[in-house]
Amino acid sequence: MKKSRITLLIVSLLLGIQTTHADSIPSDSLTDRQPDQRMTYRYFGEGMAVSSSGHTPFWLMNNRFGLSSVEKNNGFIRGGFFRETDPDTRFSWGFGADLVVPYNFTSRFVIQQLYSEVRYRSLQLTVGSKERVEGLIDSELASGSMVLSQNARPIPQAYISMPRYEPVPFTNRWLSVKGYFSFGVTTDGRWQRDTPHADSRWVKDELFHSKGLFIRLGDPDRHPLTIEGGLEMATHFGGEVHTLDPDGQPIVVKLPHDFKSIIKTIIPSGGGDSNDQFQLGEIQNAYGNHVGQWSLAATCRLPETEWAIRPYYLHYFDDHSMMFFDHSWRDMLLGFELSFPANPFIDKFVYEYLNTKDQSGAVYWDHTPEIPEQVSGRDNYYNHYLYPGWNHWGMGMGNPLIISPVYNANGSLAFYHNRIKGHHFGFSGRPTAEIAYRALLSFTRSWGTYDNPTPTILHNVNALAEVTYSPRRLAGWDFRLGLGADGGDLLGKSFGAMLTIRKTGWIK
Repeated sequence: MKKSRITLLIVSLLLGIQTTHADSIPSDSLTDRQPDQRMTYRYFGEGMAVSSSGHTPFWLMNNRFGLSSVEKNNGFIRGGFFRETDPDTRFSWGFGADLVVPYNFTSRFVIQQLYSEVRYRSLQLTVGSKERVEGLIDSELASGSMVLSQNARPIPQAYISMPRYEPVPFTNRWLSVKGYFSFGVTTDGRWQRDTPHADSRWVKDELFHSKGLFIRLGDPDRHPLTIEGGLEMATHFGGEVHTLDPDGQPIVVKLPHDFKSIIKTIIPSGGGDSNDQFQLGEIQNAYGNHVGQWSLAATCRLPETEWAIRPYYLHYFDDHSMMFFDHSWRDMLLGFELSFPANPFIDKFVYEYLNTKDQSGAVYWDHTPEIPEQVSGRDNYYNHYLYPGWNHWGMGMGNPLIISPVYNANGSLAFYHNRIKGHHFGFSGRPTAEIAYRALLSFTRSWGTYDNPTPTILHNVNALAEVTYSPRRLAGWDFRLGLGADGGDLLGKSFGAMLTIRKTGWIK
């Protein structure tokens, strides 16, 4: 992230939210049925298997919290036990443990979730790894948020949040806020070390920080129209970066994680007295690999009907010039979500247009004593000059349509296709009380990156059809079959199937 302005510092100080699918247009899922309130503990067991003609098809692999593999035959056995916090009591506590034994994954054993949490009034503190969905968009049908999606494994962190919108005093519930603030540490350092890298760059003991603030205008219980807007930012910082010097010799860059460095991470800023040429960018611009996004959504529920319309707009940035208005906001994720009245065919439809092709333009020049002028272009989304790309265990932490490094045949952790244009469609329904389905279809074109453009425009087509059967006679059982297909010259052709069997139960 390039050098920040005073405005950026002020905005960063104000940050503090998490928004989940529950705050989107309501959707009933067979796998999300709520238990009796006297049920305190939840458990589940799950088995999953994938078989395909080539790599695992895109939508059978992505947006699954990193529990997936690019290998054509893979699967896992999984089990979890949880105590849920109660948002309607003054004080409550909870915990969760979710363990996975996978086959043909990037690791042989996965601690997917392991956390404890306490909640007092509207505030909640969670310590550990927990799956959560950030942002304003649908978690089942949308392609994914630009900064923190459900595409990668959870990062262990101390996470303080206001999980639900809380009304601001003296506003008669017209104005509500919620937020989050966290620090954590990534868990893929050993895997990065042991993976062959074309660019020989990997990081050990990398730290993580995120924060966000969202504001809602209008009360959905009283008003047909509500408007939400917010700002989220996240950072990789600290750790030991293993890279190469100008002569191609291995070198280790130890980045600080003292109190001053943490403050520079919270309030994105640079500075320092290091003579290390590899830390020059951290000194001149901002310490760490910063990313962020502005979000805006409006939800209109038509009176006396079950229709709901929700347009939304996400603007991604990784420097101050695109955070504000030094450049036009040509890059965007522009979406439209429509909920239908009860019918046996379709209950929700989503369309999204994604453009990341501009990136402030193709020219970048950092100021020097000889030429003090700066040109802030060529942002190189999800990549960084020092750190590996914006990923965890090889899976991109943002929108998965920007292809994750795990697909790179040479083992590099960089994003090779971050200049894309795409269209994404998703819809779901419940033909019967026991059967639900969803379908996804994405079309993208890639120009590569500014530094490494593709010789020709590469195309990509990804499709998913998924059906879930939850028989009434077998309470808590779900049987899910997914069929996925890829086409085009970006990832190549592949067709595959995923079978998932899951048993969920509650204990008083």
